[in-house]
Amino acid sequence: QVQLVESGGGSVQAGGSLRISCAVSGFHYLRYCMAWFRQGPGKEREGVATIDFDGDTTYENSVKGRFTISKDNAENTLYLQMNSLKPEDTAIYYCAALAGSQWYEHYPDKGCSSQDYNYWGQGTQVTVSS
Repeated sequence: QVQLVESGGGSVQAGGSLRISCAVSGFHYLRYCMAWFRQGPGKEREGVATIDFDGDTTYENSVKGRFTISKDNAENTLYLQMNSLKPEDTAIYYCAALAGSQWYEHYPDKGCSSQDYNYWGQGTQVTVSS
């Protein structure tokens, strides 16, 4: 059974940095996308960054140059390094994976930008104060 467990959220002042992690277990897929999504207060969920099984990454425009997604395959952990944080980055951050039959169905057309991720963590709160 696949489990994604986020950690590392917290409160930070604007301009500060934070690294959040996602521990992945029960995951044995060779082809997949991993991603960070976020949902701010009163906002819809949005994709922040993605990384595929080859290590290729994509970023939402507002975080380019500030956030870095990475994965440690040996530790089965996904990371999101967030620098130069802004109050508008305040949100619950979710780790997600697109794998298995969902990957084969959606990746060919949409790549890792697909919204059809089928595994999700419980989320971790990030609060940025001005």
